[in-house]
Amino acid sequence: MFLQSLGGARFIYKALSGRPLPDVFLDTTGCAFTFLPVKLSGYLRGLNIKVFTYTHYPTISTDMLALVYARRPAYNNKDSLAGNPVKAYAKLAYYLIFTLLYAVAGTFADFVMVNSSWTRNHISSLWPFSSPQVLYPPCDSAGFGLCPLSPKKPQIISIGQFRPEKDHALQILAFKKFKDTCSKSPGAKLILLGGCRGPSDSSRVSSLRSLVSSLGLGGDVEFLLNEPYGVLKRHLAESSVGVHTMWNEHFGIGVVEMMAAGLITIAHNSGGPKADIIQPGVDGYLADTVETYAEAMKE
Repeated sequence: MFLQSLGGARFIYKALSGRPLPDVFLDTTGCAFTFLPVKLSGYLRGLNIKVFTYTHYPTISTDMLALVYARRPAYNNKDSLAGNPVKAYAKLAYYLIFTLLYAVAGTFADFVMVNSSWTRNHISSLWPFSSPQVLYPPCDSAGFGLCPLSPKKPQIISIGQFRPEKDHALQILAFKKFKDTCSKSPGAKLILLGGCRGPSDSSRVSSLRSLVSSLGLGGDVEFLLNEPYGVLKRHLAESSVGVHTMWNEHFGIGVVEMMAAGLITIAHNSGGPKADIIQPGVDGYLADTVETYAEAMKE
């Protein structure tokens, strides 16, 4: 993380060197370490460049610190690190130093916007003088709202790239438990619709297919990869339930799209879906384990 942040700062400094400087620098990627080079470039030429930022996800968060401190394995905290006290505490020290540097970098922002209440709370704790304003990302709720509310098929659909943090394995395991414990499950299908960015994602999909096969769900789980927008919209219109399993999703545009299309949506009990989108029992469900996801599918 440190080298990536340092690379971003170096890139911005080179981009501004020898060129006319802007009045306003707008960061929409959350690269806080670019703020100091921008301010420094301005000061060296007698200018006060205003730095605006729209942060979608903090580079470091108190949740990440807690994860490493508790030595809990996760997609960004491998078993080999979590299970080794020396490595775990070395990583924690690295995270604490990085958090301090990130906090200093944030002080150079003049105006801070964030995409959710969850992100605001984290940025407020990391940049205590920032007073971040929430600006929700644009969602095609109007377009998906044109989907008919009936008839619906007994389908549960997941939308999202096949990245490790999306935790598609949790969806498959929960679907298996739902099938085993619900008498009304025959005929129900799970559709995993998303994009593959390259070989690592393709390998992940192969592992998920193997998991499906080992659980005896071959005819009940369908993978749809890199499909066009029209296919996405058609399956959202046909399905009954939407499922989303990412822990600490910073907002959850896919969750909003599924709800707008008329799906009863189950999302992770954390992050943006919990803070801003779903009211449990009113317009959807929140879950965080195989058992709670399966129970929500039954409901």
